[in-house]
Amino acid sequence: MKSQLAALTLFLFLQACGTSDKAEEKKNETQKKAAAAFDAEGKTAIVYTTASQTTDRLTITDTASFAPAQQPVESDISIFVNPEKTFQDFIGIGGAITDAAAEVFAKLPLEKQNELLRSYYSQENGIGYSLARTTIHSSDFASGSYTYVADNDKELTSFNIDHDRKHRIPLIKSAIAAAGGKLMLYASPWSPPAFMKDNNNMLKGGKLLPEFNQSWATYFTKFIKAYESEGMPIWGITIQNEPMAIQRWESCIFTAEEERDFLKKYLGPTMQAAGLGDKKIVVWDHNRDLMNHRANVIFADEEASKYAWGIGFHWYET
Repeated sequence: MKSQLAALTLFLFLQACGTSDKAEEKKNETQKKAAAAFDAEGKTAIVYTTASQTTDRLTITDTASFAPAQQPVESDISIFVNPEKTFQDFIGIGGAITDAAAEVFAKLPLEKQNELLRSYYSQENGIGYSLARTTIHSSDFASGSYTYVADNDKELTSFNIDHDRKHRIPLIKSAIAAAGGKLMLYASPWSPPAFMKDNNNMLKGGKLLPEFNQSWATYFTKFIKAYESEGMPIWGITIQNEPMAIQRWESCIFTAEEERDFLKKYLGPTMQAAGLGDKKIVVWDHNRDLMNHRANVIFADEEASKYAWGIGFHWYET
């Protein structure tokens, strides 16, 4: 019996080694293909500089050519790229399009508006931002608090995005056009409407009342569909901006367990039922120091994790 067990153990070990070897071969093949697709020969990197106490504002200050790696001296500033070694995909880089940004943008002369759009979003004449974050109704970067529904409208029959049509939507559409017609857009709420919260206030933290879980989940779907009907595709959403911060501005508290349960019982199924199952849902969206706990709670839950595309974090903590 012992010999049979030993043989079985050895067989499983060999099977595991074989599987591991195949996985490694596949990984190596993927890396070789990535290296072949990336050819730096003849290409240059353009250096943009923005610095205080100077006139540099997204100013081209240098160019650098790619060359085979040589041993640099200690005083050299070097960036090394090994195309044969790949890690996770890099989706893009960008910034937030808030009400504050849109209101200031609207006050600029047309010439300066075009210059700003070109500098940020143009692939040829700017830094080529490829993604943008916007807010679901008001945030701390707005001139006032507002929502998309009338007070106490639990059924959301009054839902409309008329407020955003004045400043924010025109800026988003202009950014999409400046980016070449495609800009990965995702959205985040800072707080549910006041009537949905236990403190009856969009500001100063508070929590989503259980009786409004479904209304708030449906609110997300209405926002996505309203924006997409305006020609602004939504890549995804985060559930709550900074869910552990009680702020004097729009804020709302979700513990890890509360966010997990809202995702798996309400938001995830509601998005699926609304035909929005392809939209990405990002959890946490707060500082990196507490991210591990949030990830453990949400991704350890099979039902919740199937709806969570990934975890977002901020770098405010050192």
